[in-house]
Order: sequence, then C-alpha cells, then structure tokens
Amino acid sequence: MLASSTDMGKRILLHVCCGPCSTSSVERLLSEGYEPVLFFSDSNIFPYEEFRKRYENLLIVAEHYNLEVILDDWDHEAWREAVKGHENDPEHGGRCSLCFHFNLERTAKKAEELGIDEFATTLTVSRFKKSESIFREGREFPGFREIDFKKKDGFNRSIILSKEFGLYRQNYCGCEFSRRDS
Repeated sequence: MLASSTDMGKRILLHVCCGPCSTSSVERLLSEGYEPVLFFSDSNIFPYEEFRKRYENLLIVAEHYNLEVILDDWDHEAWREAVKGHENDPEHGGRCSLCFHFNLERTAKKAEELGIDEFATTLTVSRFKKSESIFREGREFPGFREIDFKKKDGFNRSIILSKEFGLYRQNYCGCEFSRRDS
C-alpha cells in the first residue's frame, strides 16, 4: 500500500546524490505518476564545500520541477566510521557497498519518519555504479524500490538535462577515496 496520494501522484522519497543524477530520475518518476520528495543525504561527500555545491545544484532541479527537498545533516564522521577498514578498497568494492547501505538506511528511516511507504535512489542512474550492488543493499529495507534509472537512456538524458539546467557535473563519486582514485 502506498502512502498518501496527491493530485500529482504517489509519494516516493528519492535519495539524491547530486543535481545531475536527479534530473532524469525525477523526470522518469513524474512520468510514471509519482510525486518525488527529494532527500539529500550524502555524508560520504567530501569536502563539505563539495557537499554544499551538489546540494545547491539539486535545488535548481527541485525548483524546475517544483519539488520538496529535505536536507539531511552532513555527518562525515559517522560515514567514515561506517566504512572503517575499507578506506583502501577499490571503487566498486566493499567500501562502496557499505556507503550504499549507509545512505539507504538513512533514507529508509526518513521515509518511515515522513510516512512515505516507498523510496528509491538516484545512484542507479550512473553508468559508473552497478545497480545490482545498490539493489542488494536496498533490499534490506522495507519500502525500497529497485528502480534502475540507467534504463530508458537515463544516464544520457541526465547529461542533456544537466546542460539545459546549467548544472555543475562533478568528476568523482563523492568521498575522499573516490576523489583520490579519479
């Protein structure tokens, strides 16, 4: 059963990693009858100035689609503790799975707090991320929707929309370890 419905559609909490990834993900959810509530919960992003820049670009997207944005606290130390011992893992390794888990757990808790029955993540739009790894972590939480935003040409559409909106496109996933390796 879905949470409340509005004239727009069924509410879904969408974990958002950045403005560019949100573009085609939001567009798709809207076309499928959802009313996304955007949740920027990304304590992995480093440094803080990068976190703020990505958040500010998300606000551009939210304004375009007239959507609500919820900003989670930036708790980089809690994230560092969650991935402790995996600092030297390669990209797509254990650290990334722990990171996905960390962000999806926070999103699941926020969805429950808000009374929204379903949630998803924009992380799957990236051609650099394996959706199955994200889905594996998400399956641990009630209400997680396995939406592969890469499908239906989502990644390429995000590039087009990012250019249209004049968004900043980062060149690393977000954490200091992916920045080091990029």
